[in-house]
Amino acid sequence: MNRRKSDPRTPASVYFALIAATLIAACGGMLHVYYKNQQIQVVREIDAIDRRVDQYRLDVKTTDYRMDQLLNRYAIRKQLEENSSTLCAIPLGLIEQVDPAPPARESVASATP
Repeated sequence: MNRRKSDPRTPASVYFALIAATLIAACGGMLHVYYKNQQIQVVREIDAIDRRVDQYRLDVKTTDYRMDQLLNRYAIRKQLEENSSTLCAIPLGLIEQVDPAPPARESVASATP
């Protein structure tokens, strides 16, 4: 069936509006996907950083444990005996208290003999 020339036609602005709406919806969908992908990447980076922090905390605890083992006086004494060291224990009466602050001096050296 042929249309009559007098029938109203759909104006071009309607087609333009449909195309513009489709483009806006497509751009909105692409931006949504882009931002969601960025969000997922940030979450993954945060998880990786959390895992590294946990590993560093474990390393610090392990280092503290090893330092405590190495600084144990009985372990040091045993190691010295095994190495045949000439170091020996000193009596408690020979221990001196040393003032951590140096005495106040006005001069370091004297010019007169």
